[in-house]
Amino acid sequence: MQLGVVGLGRMGQIVVDRLVAAGHDIVAFDLDAEAVATAADAGATPASSLETLLDTLGEKKRLWLMVPAGEAVDATLEELEPSLTQTDIVVDGGNSYFEKSIRRAEASDATYLDCGTSGGPAGAELGFSLMIGGKQWAYDELTPAFDAIATGPDGHDRMGPVGSGHYVKMVHNGIEYALMQTYGEGFELLANGRYDLDLEAVARTWNNGAVIRSWLLELCEEAFRVEGVDLGNVADYIAGGSTGTWTVQEALEQEVPVPLIYQALSERFGSRATGETGDPEGRFSRRVANRLRYGFGRHDVARREE
Repeated sequence: MQLGVVGLGRMGQIVVDRLVAAGHDIVAFDLDAEAVATAADAGATPASSLETLLDTLGEKKRLWLMVPAGEAVDATLEELEPSLTQTDIVVDGGNSYFEKSIRRAEASDATYLDCGTSGGPAGAELGFSLMIGGKQWAYDELTPAFDAIATGPDGHDRMGPVGSGHYVKMVHNGIEYALMQTYGEGFELLANGRYDLDLEAVARTWNNGAVIRSWLLELCEEAFRVEGVDLGNVADYIAGGSTGTWTVQEALEQEVPVPLIYQALSERFGSRATGETGDPEGRFSRRVANRLRYGFGRHDVARREE
């Protein structure tokens, strides 16, 4: 299959690498020429512009967008749109708000698939989890590409019509917030409790057979191993929050109680009350969440001044 990949950041490069490794013909473009060169080294055909990318693709164009959610998606679509028809397929693999995905699909001449993508940089080796919304025929046609990018056939599915893929990913992120908060609170109690505990050893023990074992808990173990059981200078400051906010807003509209997700979002916002490095003393639970974001997404770790 021939696909054009637009956006070659951390996640976009992984998409290219996995597609090329599976034998697909990839044309790659990014505003950063070095990123394009990296994709070319991996076996993709480099494109110096979107116009060149479109010219290189065949009559039926298959495009995978991995650009930041928001204005970048709209700007890219605006440039692509004059060259697209309903037989072409555009996949938005970023963290777009589901209602914007619906509007983009309605405004586009192409067939639009919204694709929630989870797995972070670890997806380079393991593959991603893909939550896809849009027309069945387009999903079926791109299934070989989804198989390559995901962990395999069980790592992706069509959730429903346009918007449903990013909707499911939105709720996924809300759950992620609550899980991070829960692990953080548990380790905060252990850190300030009755015993002088090695939190790395606790996390390692839990990860081997305990009911609460998970990848996030493996990342907690990694954090304590790398930063120390006191998390060193990791700050009480948690960045991000847009997808969790969307989740809570949707819950309010649907009158579904989500107290754990709401509290996790509130803690995240509360961590920012004293600036970019947070409270000098800080809540241990928030420091855990800060470091976990690096673990699964390689997001920058806010650190306290020594």
